[in-house]
Amino acid sequence: MSAAQDISISPEDRLRADLYDFLSALLAAPPDAALLEKAAALGGDETDLGRAIGSLSRVAQAVTPKAVESEFNALFIGLGRGELLPYGSYYMTGFLNEKPLSKLRDDMAALQIARAPNVFEPEDNIASLMEMMAGMIMGRFGPPATLERQKEFYFRHIAPWASHFFGDLEGAQNSILYAPVGSVGRAFMEIESQAFRMSGE
Repeated sequence: MSAAQDISISPEDRLRADLYDFLSALLAAPPDAALLEKAAALGGDETDLGRAIGSLSRVAQAVTPKAVESEFNALFIGLGRGELLPYGSYYMTGFLNEKPLSKLRDDMAALQIARAPNVFEPEDNIASLMEMMAGMIMGRFGPPATLERQKEFYFRHIAPWASHFFGDLEGAQNSILYAPVGSVGRAFMEIESQAFRMSGE
């Protein structure tokens, strides 16, 4: 990344990107010991997001990578399918690989975002979308995306369903570590939605 691009990203946007990346890492695969340590070291505050982060930290201190791997598999993989299907198409239409995925692929092409060759999940997986938002903010796909471009992508591909998914994750039967992950995600989506709406006023 060039120094000019580096300077153009505000501390607030770096924090947003870090949280998107953190959620992506937790949702893409079972967290290893290093990621659990990172979660355990987080500190919260009295905001909804801060309380959710505090809960995540406390649970992360008490779980093992092996237990979390079992939890992840029960939630997202399972025998045939997991308890939850973390895909935009499914949440928006009730079916996988539907029009929302096609629209996302069109926007990804326009933004020059390509699926990694070793990834076989549909691109509308929640982890992938969190990673894309972080990449747009930080300029991983070219120059950092403008706030307007971020807003457009967010309201088209994330806002219609992510809060619902994170709410389901909070209340899922198999959620232990992932219950506060759901709380963090839901609170963060509320903040992002509100901030993007205010940016147009």
